[in-house]
Amino acid sequence: MYNLESIEQRLAEQGYRITPSRLAVVEATLEHSGHFSVDDILGRLPGVGRATVFRTMKLLSQMGILCRVLLENGSLRYRVSHRRDHHHHLVCVSCGSVEELDACIAAGAIDNLARSTGYDIEGHWLEFYGRCGPCRSGEA
Repeated sequence: MYNLESIEQRLAEQGYRITPSRLAVVEATLEHSGHFSVDDILGRLPGVGRATVFRTMKLLSQMGILCRVLLENGSLRYRVSHRRDHHHHLVCVSCGSVEELDACIAAGAIDNLARSTGYDIEGHWLEFYGRCGPCRSGEA
């Protein structure tokens, strides 16, 4: 899993400035065990500007450290990624739990879409919504 030092090293290796504000955002994200919003991070870091939080969250997402999760209600959340590769999520509409899927199940469909439309598909984002086992059985 990720820790502050390893992320700081990756940022430095990729030429990003290591500022106290950026490190505070990284540390605040690592303290969350589930999903969280930009406002959750802002609430923990009153001295850090909104733009800094947004830029750092975007950077961490691009680096694969955070993944974005779109909840069923349309709100965007983030979570520390357990995987370093492209993946999708199962989101429980009852308890809000999020599971990462092991593979990109859309690869074949994307190839077909690219061929049929002439687009060079550069990315996609896919979430599945339903009820997890514990919620279905009333255990949650």
